Amino acid sequence: MTRVTRDLGDTMQKDAVPAVSADVIFASLRFPNYKIGANDQIVETKDDAKVLSMKEVVARETAQLLEQQKRMSVRDLASKFEKGLAAAAKLSEEARLREVTSLEKHVLLKKLRDALESLKGRVSGRNMDDVEEAIAMVEALAVQLTQREGELIQEKTEVKKLTNFLKQASADAKKLVDEERAFARSEIDNARAAVQRVEEALQEHERMSQASGKQDLEQLMKEVQEARRIKMLHKPSKVMDMEHELQALRAQLAEKSRHYLRLQKELSRMKKADENVPHLYELEGTETLGSYLQIQPCSDNAPEVSKCSIQWYRVSPESAKKELISGATKSVYAPEPFDVGRTLQVDIIAEGLQIMLSTTGPIEPAAGLGTYVEALVRKHDTEFNVVLTQTNGSHHPAESIHVLHVGKMRMKLNKGKTTIAKEYYSSSMQLCGVRGGGNAAAQALFWQPKQGISFVLAFESERERNAAIMLARRFAFDCNIILAGPDPRAPLVT
Repeated sequence: MTRVTRDLGDTMQKDAVPAVSADVIFASLRFPNYKIGANDQIVETKDDAKVLSMKEVVARETAQLLEQQKRMSVRDLASKFEKGLAAAAKLSEEARLREVTSLEKHVLLKKLRDALESLKGRVSGRNMDDVEEAIAMVEALAVQLTQREGELIQEKTEVKKLTNFLKQASADAKKLVDEERAFARSEIDNARAAVQRVEEALQEHERMSQASGKQDLEQLMKEVQEARRIKMLHKPSKVMDMEHELQALRAQLAEKSRHYLRLQKELSRMKKADENVPHLYELEGTETLGSYLQIQPCSDNAPEVSKCSIQWYRVSPESAKKELISGATKSVYAPEPFDVGRTLQVDIIAEGLQIMLSTTGPIEPAAGLGTYVEALVRKHDTEFNVVLTQTNGSHHPAESIHVLHVGKMRMKLNKGKTTIAKEYYSSSMQLCGVRGGGNAAAQALFWQPKQGISFVLAFESERERNAAIMLARRFAFDCNIILAGPDPRAPLVT
C-alpha cells in the first residue's frame, strides 16, 4: 500500500486541477455564501435584506408613473416618460450584463465540475468524499443558477414590455405636446389679430372723434356767433316789448272774437224774431278747441235745461251731414280734436218743442297744439299727470294723482309702482273727450282700455288733454286702429 504524503497530495491536486481560462470574468471578488436549507437544498444567503429585485423596482416605478400621470402637466409628463425610458434602457442593459454574467457562471461551474470529476478519479478515502460533496454542491448551484436564469428571462420580458409601453407613452406625450403647442400658437395668433383689430378700431374711432369734434366745435362757434349777432340786434328790452305787444294783440283778438260771437248771436236772434220763432236758449263759450260750450236759457219762459232732452252733433262743412256724438247728452260739451273744422249743433226738445242751436262757424284749432304734439311723437313714451275721477261709470272716492303713459304700442295707467290698467291698442279700446262734466269738461277724457273697464281722467290743462287724445290716436292709427268715443259707428243724419 502506497502512502501518500501531504506534499505528494498537494502536488497531485495541483496537477489534476486544470488552469482556469482567462476568458472567465467573475461578477464579484468573493465566492457567494450558501447554506443548507430544508430537504438538503442549498440556499444563497443575502447580505442586505433591503435590496429589492429588478421586478419589484420596475413594478414600483410603473405604479408611481401611473399614479402621477393624472396630476402632471403635459410637459412634465413628457419629461417623466423620457426619464422612465432612460431608466428602462438602463435596466435592460443591466439585465443584459446579468445574462452575460449568468453565462459566465455556467461556464465556470461546468469547468469546476469537470475539474472535480477529474480529481475524483485520483483521490480516495476521505478526500473522495469531500470531492463528491463538492460535486453535489456544484450541481445544486447549477440547478439554482438555472432557476435564476428563468426568473431573469421573465424579468427581461417584463422590462421589454415596460420599455415598449414607455416608448409608446413617450411618443403619445410628444404628440400631445406638439398638438398643445400648435393650439397655443393658434390661440396666440388669434389673440394678436384681435388685439390688432381692436387697436385699428380705436385708432379709427379716435380719428372720427377728432374729425367730429372739430365739426362740432366749428358748428358751436357758428351758433355762438349767430347768437351774439342776434343778441346785438335784439336787446332784452326790445324782446320784452315784443312779448307785451303780442300779449296785448292776443287779448284784443280774444275780445274781438267774443264781440264777433255776440254780434252773430244777436243777428241770429233778430232773424228768429222776424220769423216769429221763440228764442229760448243760446250757446255760451268760445268756439275753439280747449274751451267748452254750454246751453244757457235766454228767456224767462224757457224750461229748465235739466228737464230737456239734449243731443249734440257734428256737421261737416263739405257735405252738411250731421254725425251723432254718442254720449253727448248734457248741457255742456267740450270740443275735442275730431271737432276741429266742423260745426257743432245741438238739438233740444222741451215740452214738445224742438229747438236747434249751432255754432257760428267751424271749431278753431288751439294755437301751438300741433307743434307740441309733433314734438311728443318723436318720444317713445309720454307721461301725463292725471286725476282718476270715475271708474266704470262710478265716482272714484279718492282723487289721487296717477300717471298716464301714451306709448307707440300701448297705453298704461299707474299709481306709483302699481299698474291700474295696461292695454295694447285694439279695436275694443275707446278714447275721446268726456261728455258733460261741467266747466271741467275741457280738461277730462274718457278711456276704455277694453270691454268692461272704463275711466274718466282729468288733466292739468286743456292743452295736455287734447295732446294726449291726438297722440294716442296718432300711434293707434300707425297700428291700423282708429280710436274714437263710445259707439264710433254713430249714424249719420242728413
